[in-house]
Amino acid sequence: MRRKIIGFIIGLIVVAIVASVAISGIEKNKKDDLYRDVALFSDALAIIQEDYADEVKPKDLIYGALKGMLSSLDPHSQFMDPDTYNELKVDTEGKFGGLGIEITIKDGLLTVMTPIEDTPAWKVGIKTGDRIVKINGELTRDITLIEAVKKLRGKPQTEVNITVLREKEKKLLEFKITRDIIKIKSVKEAKILEEGIGYIRLIEFREDTSRDFDAALENLKKEGMTACILDLRNNPGGILDAAVAVAGKFIEKGKLIVSTKGRKTNQNMELLARQANPYLDIPLVILVNDGSASGSEIVAGCLQDYKRAIILGTNTFGKGSVQTVIPLSDGSALRLTTSKYFTPLGRVIHNKGIKPDVIVEERNVEVSEEKTQLKPQDIFEELQKKEKTEKEIPGKDYSNDYQLARAVDLLKAINIYKEANKTDKIISK
Repeated sequence: MRRKIIGFIIGLIVVAIVASVAISGIEKNKKDDLYRDVALFSDALAIIQEDYADEVKPKDLIYGALKGMLSSLDPHSQFMDPDTYNELKVDTEGKFGGLGIEITIKDGLLTVMTPIEDTPAWKVGIKTGDRIVKINGELTRDITLIEAVKKLRGKPQTEVNITVLREKEKKLLEFKITRDIIKIKSVKEAKILEEGIGYIRLIEFREDTSRDFDAALENLKKEGMTACILDLRNNPGGILDAAVAVAGKFIEKGKLIVSTKGRKTNQNMELLARQANPYLDIPLVILVNDGSASGSEIVAGCLQDYKRAIILGTNTFGKGSVQTVIPLSDGSALRLTTSKYFTPLGRVIHNKGIKPDVIVEERNVEVSEEKTQLKPQDIFEELQKKEKTEKEIPGKDYSNDYQLARAVDLLKAINIYKEANKTDKIISK
């Protein structure tokens, strides 16, 4: 028996040694492959310096190689030379003239994630999904996000010409847009629509969003809010902590809102709800569309997982990766995708987005032919009808917003169901 035990232990030691040798062998092979590839790069660099028709500075070659290397990873990873990195720091600290669009690289093309409401791009008619194929007459083929931002931004009141491909309409459209200082108030609207149904539109997640959102909820509660619609359509995201704070207002303190996972342990993170007195009993519908991205998807995904809200609209954009800016020794920097966002149930957001519980496509409410051909004498009657309707239904006129109208219907049905349940309980007693 003892011999068997000793034999078993010796066997385990042999297996451990073999495994150790195998692992070290794998690591050695990886290092050998790396050294071989670096040697290949070094050879190519030396040949270019020696034989290329024009003399090229070594740093220009290295920077070019780094740009190519980072762009081969994913659309959001980039190499920034010192000038570009300094511009990035200035842009995050100060004011700039912009168009009011969030952009990304999708399918290799410069794509509008969403135009931000009441900005120059919004006013001229730029739409989510527009492919920017030219900026001031120059093709955007192989352009990086940083390069695109540099071209689109500029001094306020200066103009930029862009050409977009609108795939749904199969059209090339030209836009001349005047840059302006982009000032965004995160809570765009907050009002009671009807029958105690509150409506809050969030344009973007910013530093003041949590405070403004709290104030909006409190005011609506005082006005008799019994249910709420949170409109995140065309909300491109913004500050992660602000999105986490908004989601945390509707779930119990301490619950997981979103997690990030990368290859290294220090890239893994869990963000929890911190609201002391959350709104747990108010029925909630969240409106989303293909312009809802990043922070909007975190909020919608979290509240959908906990069945705390009904998500209504169309599939969201699918921007769920985390970029870290890593400075390098010469003043340049890497903007590197280091992890991805996951909902509380472990669903990945990136490239998939959030699928609504109730899919409702956007629709334009058709106006009858008779109303489009009004006689001059009828116009006053039409205006009187409009004024009467606005007095009868206070708040937002959502008659031409099909998705919002369906959200109101849904919450009305929930309120009826709740009231019926209360009545049943009283009768049974």
